[in-house]
Amino acid sequence: MPATMVTTRVSMQVPKTQVPTARRKELWQIKATKMSGEMGKPLISHRLVDSNSSLAEPPREAPKVGILGSGDFARSLATRLVGSGFNVVVGSRNPKRIAGLFPSAAQVTLQAEAVSSSEVIFVAMFREHYSSLLSLSDQLAGKILVDVSNPTEEEHLQHRESNAEYLASLFPTCTVVKAFNVISAWTLQAGPRDGNRQVPICGNQPEAKRAISEMAHAMGFMPMDMGSLVLAREVEAIPLRLLPGWKVPTLLALGLFICFYAYNFIRDVLQPYVQEGKNKFYKLPLSVVNTTLPCVAYVLLSLVYLPGVLAAALQLWRGTKYRRFPDWLDHWLQHRKQIGLLSFFCASLHALYSFCAPVGRAHRYELVNLAVKQVLANKSRLWVEEEVWRMEIYLSVGVLALGTLSLLAVTSLPSIANSLNWREFTFVQSTLGFVALVLSTLHTLTYGWTRAFEESRYKFFLPPTFTLTLLVPCVIILAKALFLLPCLRRRLNRIRRGWERDGAVRFTLPLGHMLAEKTSCV
Repeated sequence: MPATMVTTRVSMQVPKTQVPTARRKELWQIKATKMSGEMGKPLISHRLVDSNSSLAEPPREAPKVGILGSGDFARSLATRLVGSGFNVVVGSRNPKRIAGLFPSAAQVTLQAEAVSSSEVIFVAMFREHYSSLLSLSDQLAGKILVDVSNPTEEEHLQHRESNAEYLASLFPTCTVVKAFNVISAWTLQAGPRDGNRQVPICGNQPEAKRAISEMAHAMGFMPMDMGSLVLAREVEAIPLRLLPGWKVPTLLALGLFICFYAYNFIRDVLQPYVQEGKNKFYKLPLSVVNTTLPCVAYVLLSLVYLPGVLAAALQLWRGTKYRRFPDWLDHWLQHRKQIGLLSFFCASLHALYSFCAPVGRAHRYELVNLAVKQVLANKSRLWVEEEVWRMEIYLSVGVLALGTLSLLAVTSLPSIANSLNWREFTFVQSTLGFVALVLSTLHTLTYGWTRAFEESRYKFFLPPTFTLTLLVPCVIILAKALFLLPCLRRRLNRIRRGWERDGAVRFTLPLGHMLAEKTSCV
């Protein structure tokens, strides 16, 4: 433990009998404020707690917290509380058997003793074990019970009331607060990081929620007041969600991959086999996949900026910004971040597959066959100036596009996005994002070059794949160019600043005892 923390604890050492109740509450708040700055550091290990004899007995003025339970979460919670300067008392039915699992600074005793000596008690046990605490109802009267449990999916659907509400119904004389259920045991041990810092808290008593919020803050977390205990069911549903914002974008990316993979299979594998009798099924694991990935990445990137174009067009047509977008467009706008990250993922895979392609045996055979054909044709030099320039530009623009996409992906991380102001974030995500779309379009055009006009490229009368991917991005680029026209740009800016085509904003201002109505066109 840092030396500064030990100094703080020793300097505040006062006999418990000499400290009034109001003074102890004030010391609790001071302690929480002082500890909050240092608890952002990684948690001290069990070895440090056990090796330092001065930490074996916490100072008597430290806030005393009780824990009912002996599972993984209870052990991690006790370790975190001890590291945060709290005096921890763990209540168990078999204290001798589990005493070695907890830090030496924590007191492990019977449940009745732990309950009687603590004002705040963490209930770290499953819902079906709540009834075993009914024998402690008299000792629990007036205490703050913190429910940290989480139901399973079946239990969440089976019970209409949350675990916290059920606990409150069993102990009506107690104040129940729902908190720390979204924090894992690993997070408690390793220390809060980024999104894991948030702790939703809900309860019916503001004083109890304030006390738990101060504890969470002292432990290095960010408490969030979610409201009354009725909302505990929603808080308990948070850990049950499995990437809810990624379901639709993932299905979209998977659907695009299947469609483009089937299309490329028909063109590159099935057509040579049917019409020419050539067996090219070896292309399925690598070549066809590498041809499909850039198509998916390119289309997904265009779908990130298409809803913005549609929203701007809809505002111009309506002449106002005060009307809701259709639900499908609103959901589309909310999923742009996930779609963009999936686009970057597919583009990165395409880059890796392209690096691995020359290592493949099929590519080596093709190079040998090309060299043999050159020797048989008595060609001492095989150099096509146009193809050289095309490939150089194609690779250069592709690297630039991937680099820009990488910048967009990095700035979408919460830790990076929170360090940017709104103008910086908008510049990166909007302006640089559109630059990435333009670079990707140039990358696709240099890949296709003149192939779109060659009849031999239309296999089974199907156009080359890159021509299909160019449709949506070209529409977006054209629409963006139209919005830059002065007449449309000025009108769109006025609408976004509150102007309405067929209406006015009415304000009422008091004049003495009369209310005069004024009409103002904003």
